[in-house]
Amino acid sequence: MKPFEPNLSSLAVARSILLTPFGLDEDKLLKALGTMFTHKVDYADLYFQSTKSEGWSLEEGIVKTGSFSIDQGVGVRAVSGDKTAFAYSDDISEQALLEAAAATRTIARAGAGRVKIAGQMQPQGGRSLYLPNDPLASLDAKAKVQLLERVEKMARAKDPRVVQVMAGLAGEYDVVLVLRSDGVLAADIRPLVRVSLTVIAEHNGRRETGSAGGGGRYSYDYFSDAVLEQYAADAVIRPWSIWKRAQRRPVP
Repeated sequence: MKPFEPNLSSLAVARSILLTPFGLDEDKLLKALGTMFTHKVDYADLYFQSTKSEGWSLEEGIVKTGSFSIDQGVGVRAVSGDKTAFAYSDDISEQALLEAAAATRTIARAGAGRVKIAGQMQPQGGRSLYLPNDPLASLDAKAKVQLLERVEKMARAKDPRVVQVMAGLAGEYDVVLVLRSDGVLAADIRPLVRVSLTVIAEHNGRRETGSAGGGGRYSYDYFSDAVLEQYAADAVIRPWSIWKRAQRRPVP
């Protein structure tokens, strides 16, 4: 996959999701790092993450399930010699950050630390491998259900022997922000979408199941009619192939 040109757009998005809503800024992050260096710590970093995910399932033209969740938190790591300490909180706040930072100081060696943290941040855009778009926002709820209805109709149209179709849609939006004790600040935004399809076909009283699907780090726009048609064809061809093999078997 060809990387996009380096830019700071991911950092701007990560700040707006992981820092600004919680009253955090550059000074407060550097303060948290500074608390770990009151003793001898060689290296430290802060790791912020927020993940939104959703799932939809359709069976026989009816929406069976719909789910949505948000997981977020901050992690702190400190390294002193050959020892490493971690602390984590699912509460993103200055207090939680300072408490997690303080917890990692238990590994620090005695004596004043010689390694100093950077006085300011050095934002780095990195090389994004995919567009930093929120796939969950690329379609509204009605359009997501319609997408599943389309692939269901496609599967039924492939073979009249299809008696049941189950389709699923899943999406995830993962945002990460990392600050190192040398001042480097970097972010990554990772979208992920997937469509899954399962069909049950019946022929001469015998039922067989086929499945297909796919996705990637895109928005839901990735699932064009051509892509969905291919999923439907791949799912339906499996029962048909099983029946064809059975017909070729010699009668004992």
